[in-house]
Amino acid sequence: MQLFDTVCLDGTRTTSDGYLVADAKIARTGVQVYLGRELGRPELGSVRVWRPEDEVFSADAMASFAHRPVTNDHPPELVTAENWKRYARGQTGGEIVRDGGFLRVPLMLADASAIAAVQGGKRELSAGYTCDIEFIAGMTPSGDEYDAIQRNVRGNHLAVVRRGRAGAECRIGDQSEHEDTPDMRTILIDGLSVETNDDGATALEQLRTRLSDAMSKADAAQVRVDAKDGEIAAMAATHTSALAALRAQIPTAAVLDAAIVARLGVVDAARKILGAAFDATGKTDAEIRRATVAARLGEAKLEGRSDDYVQAAFDTLTALPAQAHGVGDPLRDAIRSGKSTAQDASPSSAYEEYCAELRDAHKSNHNE
Repeated sequence: MQLFDTVCLDGTRTTSDGYLVADAKIARTGVQVYLGRELGRPELGSVRVWRPEDEVFSADAMASFAHRPVTNDHPPELVTAENWKRYARGQTGGEIVRDGGFLRVPLMLADASAIAAVQGGKRELSAGYTCDIEFIAGMTPSGDEYDAIQRNVRGNHLAVVRRGRAGAECRIGDQSEHEDTPDMRTILIDGLSVETNDDGATALEQLRTRLSDAMSKADAAQVRVDAKDGEIAAMAATHTSALAALRAQIPTAAVLDAAIVARLGVVDAARKILGAAFDATGKTDAEIRRATVAARLGEAKLEGRSDDYVQAAFDTLTALPAQAHGVGDPLRDAIRSGKSTAQDASPSSAYEEYCAELRDAHKSNHNE
């Protein structure tokens, strides 16, 4: 696991060719606090990690900080031979010694911009290293509680930073220079602790406010979109219902066949009274019935009469055979032509035959 630990850079001097040379405390023992996400445990807010003396001051750990690249801020990856030219701004020396609870390392900065940053107040150092983390809770010999232990510490690089984890003791220059650096604040951004100065905190608060406003506007816009979606869904449902109702009104083939048969029945019945030449084109069934009844009873008889009355009269009249209405009336035909329906029949016999047909029609209608 790769971690960073900030320390102090002491006793700086500039060589005749412009390089900055110093001794720095780059690591310390004791308990330090890390964010859970730094240790691969994002579910933990913070973790107290103990670095024992026997780990920090082991021969392998101390030797690992010799001849390491010095960078300006931490690079996004471990420094290797492949990317050394991209990140290195100087190098540590080979004389790594113990200084109380710290490791002291000589270093040299050769890059002009990094040197200018240090001279401008960027004084703290942060060691970049790898280690193993054992999540074992306990208490140090000095009585400090911890949640995990660092083991197998191995140095990778040393970064010049504005504020490091190990504190002001791990810093380039003397104490008076440290007091000139701005005070740092820790603020919480989306559940994460961020350390910055007053200006940075103000800027972050402004950004957080703007983000909150933007999210509120986005939520309001989403509400409007949802409302419009609801309106569209309601309109679609209404149109679907209306379309279904219209489709339900479309007659089926069976309904059409029945309507045709009924229409032909009305027309045929009317022609029993009005004659075969009657033209029903453009007339409704009700108009046909009214015209038929009026032909027999007279239009005056239908004054103010309802359609139901007309239909009842129509049904009664059309139930009689055609001869009862004078359609194909043998007597009328005989009188008009001067002939009997039978060649040898006399007018009286034709009349008697006509009366018999009327009686039969009346009798048949009465039985029905």
